[in-house]
Amino acid sequence: MSEQREKTDDYDHHGGFPVYKAAEDGGGPDFGRLIEALRTVQDLAVSTAPPADVVKRAADQAEALAALLEPHRVPEGAQIGGRCMNLPGRGSLLMLPWTIEKFDDTGVRSTGVFRRFHLGGNGAAHGGTLPLVFDDLFGMITHAYGRPISRTAYLHVNYRSVTPINRKLVIEGQVDRVEGRKTFVSARMVDENGVLVADCEALMLVLLPGQP
Repeated sequence: MSEQREKTDDYDHHGGFPVYKAAEDGGGPDFGRLIEALRTVQDLAVSTAPPADVVKRAADQAEALAALLEPHRVPEGAQIGGRCMNLPGRGSLLMLPWTIEKFDDTGVRSTGVFRRFHLGGNGAAHGGTLPLVFDDLFGMITHAYGRPISRTAYLHVNYRSVTPINRKLVIEGQVDRVEGRKTFVSARMVDENGVLVADCEALMLVLLPGQP
């Protein structure tokens, strides 16, 4: 157990936030395949111009897949997606499929790419996708540091250079300081050559008792 976590008596305080656990079996051997296939479909949906007959067949298959999954809806916290710690992006389609390389109380580092699905224009990732990556990282940073469940109070992104798609990037951040319920965090995103793509700072606020 880390020194920081030992010092944090209220680590298990969740305010009014439910306690979620990782999916026990990681979704089984085929869940990762399903999520990757769906991500590929997302990429293709925004990067292809198929003829009408192919569009119809694709729509039919997509509707059939939706009908197959529909009877298996479960409440938040019981779903598989988002709780698979062994999968990129924890098996969540919302989160980018990045892979955690470091996770401890000194910080968190993750690597990955922005895919075609995240294209904004002219080969660059949409600017709105970067705050998502940083915000997700900050949640992991506060958790790894041993802080109780927190919400983002503010998040400021500096776009330093064009964010390319389909090129490996590295994002790494840490807790800068703690003031009561406030946890100040920051992170940097660089390419493989160390060129700064973006940096970010944020305030994470520990939830009050009963606060959602």
